[in-house]
This record gives sequence, structure tokens and C-alpha cells, in this order.
Amino acid sequence: MMRALILALTIAAGACATAQEAPAPAPGASGYDPALAQRLGADERGMRQYVLVILKTGPRDSEITGDARAAAFEGHFANMRRMAEAGQLVTAGPLSPNERQYRGLYIFAVATVAEAEALAASDPAVAAGIFAYEAFPWYGSAALMETPSIHERLTPPAE
Repeated sequence: MMRALILALTIAAGACATAQEAPAPAPGASGYDPALAQRLGADERGMRQYVLVILKTGPRDSEITGDARAAAFEGHFANMRRMAEAGQLVTAGPLSPNERQYRGLYIFAVATVAEAEALAASDPAVAAGIFAYEAFPWYGSAALMETPSIHERLTPPAE
């Protein structure tokens, strides 16, 4: 009897703790949302084509210093904001130091490598020679398209 009571209380506590979460689909049921899939450009696998751009140390990285370097990086971040707001840049970020001199990456929601290369070339840090880049077609989850809007909700306002 005591075991049954403890089990019932455990189940009830678990139900209360998860009551505000969205209900999970029943086993075997699909949570497929066709409107969302269409809005994000998903194919029949929930995937879509992107272009991955790897930023690497450029030919003039060590030459650009002081105010010129600060201005290039200010432009780099402003350019990323502009591309994200335009729906072209899905995600970006730096890489830890490594032997290949890879510095960061962009994932672009564009149809061709040429389009991604034009966007990468618009980066003031690339134009200055601080970064160079390589671009590759990449096939990944269409869910990545939600990254910019989720990121906005995670970033506190500037003071």
C-alpha cells in the first residue's frame, strides 16, 4: 500500500512539474507541421540546402592593427546583423584556435555557393584581409532557419 502511495505521489509530482510543457505527440504519432515545414523551406526529410562558409586567417591578419582592426571588426559584426536581418545568415560564430587557422563560420540560407561568396566578400574583415574564406554546399535541418529569432529571445538588450 505504501509503495502504491509513493508511486502515485511521484507520478502526480511529475505531472505537475511538466504541466506547462506542450504535450508530446502520442507514440507513433507525428508532430509534423506542414505550414512550418513550408515556411522554413524544408524538403520531404525536414532538411534544406545551405552554404557553409569557413572563415580562416587572411593574408593581412597580422598587418591590420589598432583603429583599422577595430573598425574592420565593428563592420564585421554590423554586416552579420544586416545579413541575419535579411534572412541570409542563419548562424555564425567563432572557432577555437586550431592548427588550420580556421577562425569562424557562417551558415547562409542561399541557393548557391556564388551567392554565399558574395555575402562573405561583403564582410569588412574579409575585405581588409583579416579573414579569407572557403565555401561549401551543406545540407542540414530546416529547423536552423529558426536560430536567428530564438537568438534574439536569448540576448539581453544592450544597456
